[in-house]
Amino acid sequence: MLRHLLLFFSCALLCVPMARADWINLTGAETAPNIAEIYIEDDHVKVALEVYVGDLETFEELVPDSWMKESAEARPQLAERMRRFSQTKLRFINETGSSLPAQLALVEPRMRVDRESPFAGMINPMTRQRVPDAPADKRVLYAEIIYPFKQRPQSLTIVPPVDKEGRALVTIGFITYHKAVPVIDFRYLGTSAKLNLNWPDPWYSKFDNPNLKRHHRDAMMSYLYVEPFEVRHEILTRVKDMAEWMDLGLRGEEYIEVDELETLKQRIGEFLMTKNPVLVDGKALRPILDRTNYVRLSLQGIRLIEKPERLDLSTAIVGVIITYLTDGLPQEVTCDWELFSERIQRVPATSVDPAGPLLSFVSPDDNVHTWTNFLKKYQEPTVEAVPVSGSLGELRVPIGTVLCIGALLPLGWQIRKSRRNGKALLVPVSAFVVAIVGAIALYPHFVASVPKPAALSGALPDERAKGLLQALMKNLYRAFDFRQEEDVYDKLALSVSGDLLSDIYLQNRKSFAVQQAGGAQAKIKEVEVLQASAEQVGSGPLTYAITGKWSAMGTVGHWGHVHTRKNLYDAVVTIANTDGRWKITDLELLDETRIQPQAAAATGPQ
Repeated sequence: MLRHLLLFFSCALLCVPMARADWINLTGAETAPNIAEIYIEDDHVKVALEVYVGDLETFEELVPDSWMKESAEARPQLAERMRRFSQTKLRFINETGSSLPAQLALVEPRMRVDRESPFAGMINPMTRQRVPDAPADKRVLYAEIIYPFKQRPQSLTIVPPVDKEGRALVTIGFITYHKAVPVIDFRYLGTSAKLNLNWPDPWYSKFDNPNLKRHHRDAMMSYLYVEPFEVRHEILTRVKDMAEWMDLGLRGEEYIEVDELETLKQRIGEFLMTKNPVLVDGKALRPILDRTNYVRLSLQGIRLIEKPERLDLSTAIVGVIITYLTDGLPQEVTCDWELFSERIQRVPATSVDPAGPLLSFVSPDDNVHTWTNFLKKYQEPTVEAVPVSGSLGELRVPIGTVLCIGALLPLGWQIRKSRRNGKALLVPVSAFVVAIVGAIALYPHFVASVPKPAALSGALPDERAKGLLQALMKNLYRAFDFRQEEDVYDKLALSVSGDLLSDIYLQNRKSFAVQQAGGAQAKIKEVEVLQASAEQVGSGPLTYAITGKWSAMGTVGHWGHVHTRKNLYDAVVTIANTDGRWKITDLELLDETRIQPQAAAATGPQ
């Protein structure tokens, strides 16, 4: 029994992994025929190049001699070919106008890395152009090319292969990193692109072209999540920027060592608990440091760093979640933002409520972020006992017929009395006949419906079983929307009984601990019972075993992103009449299937 519960609740209630963000690049550049991943380090530029098999002629200098069908003796030596490559093909030009030399470190045939976009083939709503798909032929020439330099360039202009008119010869999708910082998301390298390099702080390296930028470009971001029973203030901040307001206490100036990670993120979380005060309906509630995590900007957005590793101080980002417990949905929440610096003069501040996100900004002159409850039709989650009375169906009682039949007994007694006393029988007999005729004539009319008593329950129709399972499962999931342990336990007790109650409660506490380690906290937003059939079991209290199938959709929001998971379940749920209420007394999971989630949209700043 407990084994089924562990599987059911670990998958259903809290099945949303945090390690995957939901921002998706719509340019389609990640599916371009040729891909260049560019890494700018302290003394060199490294390019990981995937050349589409149909474009090998353009990058002929990289093709090994052994691949040539004709004799390779007439070809220039590799050093000469790479000199030509660095001057005419993929060029890196510094601020003095000099091209960096190129060295071929690795070349081999491979299959292209799968970077397929879920939107490939669809229309980009911003450009109205079709998002291209990756080539059907996955063969590529993979090459690693090193462009060394002795002095750090202040800028680099990247030039793709072009014809005499300056038009790109091939389509290249590229991404650029300055040290560990992604300067852009995947974009097309269709013309020369100048990158200005900020060596003291690579976070601020950027291209001249405003279209060449990354989605997550703000060094600090604030989010107010307003939900029934809790308000969360979630903050993303670079560790390096925190040095403006606190002593980081690190041994070095460039890296956070592995043994420093845990202490530092805890200190940052505790520091932020004392800053940027949040008021809920004008009151300062007790802040709870829910969790802190190191995160990394990736091609898919924000990813948790799950395994401790040495972090570059200029790129290390910490996510902090501070929770305030409430009695319900507030009417107003304010955050008085205090943390500004010479570089940070504008902080994106997003509020997220059950209706969705609303983006704004705070600045030194306008530093109060306010959320106001404009949800007119929103209903807070409720958990209510499911009464047995009225759930088993109805009995249709013909009131007129019952009254007529009820009159027959006194009329029969009157007829008998009149006979014994020798009185006339015409009147009572006539009334008796009228009552019989009335009982027959009124049968289809004046019918009232009354709840079927438990003693007459019998078989439970499928629609009744479906309705009961829907109500109980909604209660079960909804109970975990409450944050206080005693509230969760009390709400569960309305729909779950006996040892099963303890099993579900304890397993959920365990699941929360695992989720906190991963950084996510999911809530089930939608439960739909698809089919159900019931069989009456046992000889004791009224009990049914309902074989049902239902779907559960869970969402989790964090740092401006919403993730959705939807699972399908087959189970046998046993319910029993307990003091006039239906309660789940047993649950056996038969099957669980993950349904492909719909693409979710980022709610953070664009």
